[in-house]
Amino acid sequence: MSRSTVTIAPEKAFPAEPSRAFIVGNLLACSFFWGCSFLFIKLMNGEVAPLAVAAGRGLFGAGTLALWVIWLGQKPWPRRHELRHWLVLGTTNGWVPNVLVAYALTQLASGPAAIQAAGPLVTAVFAHVLFAEERLSGRRIVGVLLGMAGVALLIGPRLVEGGGTALGVLAMAGVTLGYAIGNLYTRAVPAPAGDPARLALGQQMVSGLAALGLTLAFLGPSALVPIQNHVPAMLALGLAATAVPMAIFMKLIRRAGPTRAAMTGYLVPAVATIMVVLVLDERLELRQAIGGCIVLAGVYLVSTSRMGRGAA
Repeated sequence: MSRSTVTIAPEKAFPAEPSRAFIVGNLLACSFFWGCSFLFIKLMNGEVAPLAVAAGRGLFGAGTLALWVIWLGQKPWPRRHELRHWLVLGTTNGWVPNVLVAYALTQLASGPAAIQAAGPLVTAVFAHVLFAEERLSGRRIVGVLLGMAGVALLIGPRLVEGGGTALGVLAMAGVTLGYAIGNLYTRAVPAPAGDPARLALGQQMVSGLAALGLTLAFLGPSALVPIQNHVPAMLALGLAATAVPMAIFMKLIRRAGPTRAAMTGYLVPAVATIMVVLVLDERLELRQAIGGCIVLAGVYLVSTSRMGRGAA
């Protein structure tokens, strides 16, 4: 009996190891769709206020995920044991970082760039402390640092331009912490409430409704009017660049862990750069090409590392 206990315990302690094809495929798919969001937002030409963009994006995303959940034969509203998880994720990964980013954009030229560089590292450190299967092996540490260096090179001068204010810096630090907490919380949600599709639906529903309330409270209904001039871009933002990657991302965290999933933070700016070059005919610099290759090397090291204490 004691031998049986020793054999079973590790299986309960660590989740099943997903295949490398699953990890890499979902990382690339998630990053591609999220990377397109910068293009769709740019196509709005700055005519829609950031809070209104967050509201439209969240609600269109929630509507799409609700249809998906209904198609799966489930009801698109929270069960009693899900409500707390939906509220936490909608706050930490939704409306709070959206508001902080909207504020930081008025204070820092490099706010979004800084968050892309710091997010995966913060997530990896916290995951190392909280989850035994997320221990930072030498391979993972090198991969995370390589990814950060690649993003810094990819972003270039924008990473350090514009002094900004201390409150702007604190706002972006809050965004980094919020995303890290949300990712780690997603991994820790117990199985009965851990359906990736429903977690994604809950996050977008709470985020979209909160952003809508803030938009109406601070900007008024007139802030939503410009959306009617950019319906195709907003629909694409809500469906292709929010609902789809969020569902993939939740599944990735649940199956592969927050450290691996957070590597989308390095891949997304690379995808965004490629999309802008291809669609808006901007010039690709050598620095950006080298930075993208370094990012891919870092992501490969982390995504192909094994779970478990002491894994290489």
